[in-house]
Amino acid sequence: MTQSNRPFRSVLYIPGSKERALDKARTLPADAIIFDLEDAVAPDAKDAARATLRDEIDKGGYGKRARLVRINGFDTPWGNADVAAFRGADIDGILLPKVNSALDIETLAEMISDVPIWAMMETAAGILNAREIAAHPRLAGIVMGTNDLVKELGARPGPDRAEIQTALQWSVIAARADGVCIVDGVYNAFKDEEGLRRECQQGRDLGFDGKTLIHPAQIAIANEVFAPGEEELALARRQIAAFEEAQASGQGVAVVDGKIVENLHVATAKALIAKAEAIAAMAEG
Repeated sequence: MTQSNRPFRSVLYIPGSKERALDKARTLPADAIIFDLEDAVAPDAKDAARATLRDEIDKGGYGKRARLVRINGFDTPWGNADVAAFRGADIDGILLPKVNSALDIETLAEMISDVPIWAMMETAAGILNAREIAAHPRLAGIVMGTNDLVKELGARPGPDRAEIQTALQWSVIAARADGVCIVDGVYNAFKDEEGLRRECQQGRDLGFDGKTLIHPAQIAIANEVFAPGEEELALARRQIAAFEEAQASGQGVAVVDGKIVENLHVATAKALIAKAEAIAAMAEG
């Protein structure tokens, strides 16, 4: 499954230092895993975590789940060693934290050539430069670091995330302009299922491909919310059929449920069906 057509509904953070968690991740129904060497690992455990994670990844067994490694930044003592440790590893991307500009992506690109690059958007500078970051030819995806962003802005978090709506929307616009994947930030209250569902729905409606998660208990809701519903898929199929029938009969437009169906609606409908097929392919693995 290629990066361009695989689902990223649920993207679970797993500490790179915890062997049991790394092993359990092989059985979880997440679309993707972020193996974290940054925030989830204490400074005195960085070197051991790096070795542990490389060993577990080399063992394999993660199936069709996308495997991303979040390294430490290059302003730390560990960033360069993290990159070196995962050259040639069977991973789907390296996630660079606190990306401020496209120059940060270029720095990583010059260090490693065989792995797609993902960017954490979690600084004010990064948000302002989202367009140039998304446009970098090596960038494959964006992950929103909403906790760090709220902290840097000095904002007060609210239930509707009004304090970062501009940043969220601008990042989605930048990602879509260059066709890269983008996943929403985490929801911290992992036992609050209603709140998680509400925030997943908000992220979906803003245009995100999925959501980063901090606990396996959050996977099911993210997978459900970011997957096409049966009614959506049924409508998509009817739109495609009506449009094709109209084209075949020489009519200028098609109408479904009293609404005009044009090329753009058909493209959206086909993308929705393709997403459902990709999700089904994941389940088969």
